Amino acid sequence: MNIRSLTRGDGVVIGAAVLLFIASFLRLYDTNFVETNAWDGLGTGLGLYMGGVIGAALIVVNRCLPQPRKVAGLDLGTVGTAFSVLVAWILFWNLVDIPGSVDAGAGLILGFIAALLMAAAAVATPLVPALQGTLIPAPKPIAPQPYGAQPPGGYGYPGAQPQPYGGQPQPFGGTQPQQDQQNPSTGTFSPFWFAVPAPRPLFAEDGSPTPIAELSPGVWYLAVEQRGQGLLTEMQDGRRGVLQDTSNIQRG
Repeated sequence: MNIRSLTRGDGVVIGAAVLLFIASFLRLYDTNFVETNAWDGLGTGLGLYMGGVIGAALIVVNRCLPQPRKVAGLDLGTVGTAFSVLVAWILFWNLVDIPGSVDAGAGLILGFIAALLMAAAAVATPLVPALQGTLIPAPKPIAPQPYGAQPPGGYGYPGAQPQPYGGQPQPFGGTQPQQDQQNPSTGTFSPFWFAVPAPRPLFAEDGSPTPIAELSPGVWYLAVEQRGQGLLTEMQDGRRGVLQDTSNIQRG
């Protein structure tokens, strides 16, 4: 699961779910005779208020998964949105149809507001660009260190550390690059260090479509060979794979 795929709309859904859960413990009706909240009846507590929380959880989990999941042919996000809309609809009529001898309590009013926000965010996120922005921005890649220094939190091989930006990277294996390797006109590839701006999948060398790992921002990886438009990349644990999306990478 990748929480960096969450959007601002998902953040509104999460906040509304927390608010709905809190509202379930507050008084449903304002009366001097009895104090009651949603948990005095399982149908209201578990079926209504927690139904909204479960709907929010389905929306968020579906967003974090690498690929959307389906249950009985239905997308989890769609099911979660349906839950949130249904809860808002029921709470609205509970709020309207109050017995004349009592008033709406904080639990009912706050619960309706939370459910309405949740449903609105769930429905509007695919439609409103402002809600589709990233909730948790990707960390900036760690600045390359001078030759011979280990980048904080990164990794490296002896004699193959990232160079200051604009400098010539040390090739894999610790051998100083030859003059013909430094010259692009020769067509010779020189290994270099790079960092990705956002999480990106790493695919197997045999070209299979299933990712074998994910490259994370803030970590330096070693490009050891050009593979078409991609880069053959070596990870911290020694595994190698092909990075197909090389756009906007930062070279060391």
